[in-house]
Amino acid sequence: MKFCKKYQEYMRGQQKELPGVGLKKLKKILKKCRRDFESHQELDGALLLPITVLINVQNLIQVPIRLFSLIQGFLSGNLEFIVCDGTFFSSLLKEMSAVVGCFSERAQKLLELHLASGFQKYFIWFKGKLQGNHVALMQEGKDLVTYALINAIAVRKILKKYDKIHYSNQGQAFRSQAQSMHIEILQSPWLCELMALHINLRKTKINSKNKVPALFEGCSLTFDDDDKPSLSCELFDSIKLDIDLTCSICLETVFDPVSLACGHIFCYMCACSAASVTIVDGLKAAEPKEKCPLCRETGVYEGAVHLEELNILLRQSCREYWEQRLQSERVERIRQAKQHWEYQCRVFMGV
Repeated sequence: MKFCKKYQEYMRGQQKELPGVGLKKLKKILKKCRRDFESHQELDGALLLPITVLINVQNLIQVPIRLFSLIQGFLSGNLEFIVCDGTFFSSLLKEMSAVVGCFSERAQKLLELHLASGFQKYFIWFKGKLQGNHVALMQEGKDLVTYALINAIAVRKILKKYDKIHYSNQGQAFRSQAQSMHIEILQSPWLCELMALHINLRKTKINSKNKVPALFEGCSLTFDDDDKPSLSCELFDSIKLDIDLTCSICLETVFDPVSLACGHIFCYMCACSAASVTIVDGLKAAEPKEKCPLCRETGVYEGAVHLEELNILLRQSCREYWEQRLQSERVERIRQAKQHWEYQCRVFMGV
């Protein structure tokens, strides 16, 4: 079965109407582009001789504006900008934004339910958002991750088709632009959190000696030869998601992990250091000019997300390491809090 048909069947099968990528509409745009491109290729062959003359006596020859634009595009090697009607990328951008917005909202609500405690959790259940059991949580989380990955595949395939038709790399450039705008769904910190949620729930079921529902076997926490962890998820043959859980600043397993708006994950203390702020002030106090240590993108600290589920997973899976880091971080937090208090006292006293 072709992916387009598989994707459409998947979207129609959802209980709630969800935003998605309009593959059918976008493919129609590309078909028109292909026809226009092929017709212009034939025209280009007929214009090869006149072009040589036109370069030298351009001001002396009157030609239709459309034809002259075509010749300019041919000479500059940017013919794809002429034959495409310009609606492709604007449509795709709008659809990607809607998908990411829907996914983030639903994922946050699900994680809020799992991390809630006491009366707050029962109140959420009472409102009917989800049944109060692990099976329902796991199924909802799996559905969300599937939704994210299948839409990521749809975007990749349609951009690949665009480049193939136009003999360009504009599709790849658009994807890079989408990442800088934070609408690439695989960048979402909630995707990482949902993967950690599944493993945490699965471990809870195992510890309670209940049968584990076969919902999400494709998600796992793995360790390499140096005991460096990573999250892996494989739901479709065409895509596999691997998230490295090593902080690129301290080169250790991320402790108290936080995801910046660009999608890169660091230890919270390391991120504060990179943003030139104290732990007491927090990442929201970072200046907009501060850059991500990896991608060098600015303005990524204000929207940082604490990865609570990932924190729980790593604390349970790396107990000895976690205890060591916890002790050292407590000392550093006390030191920074003391410095902050002394500074505030000096300001108050006017020293």
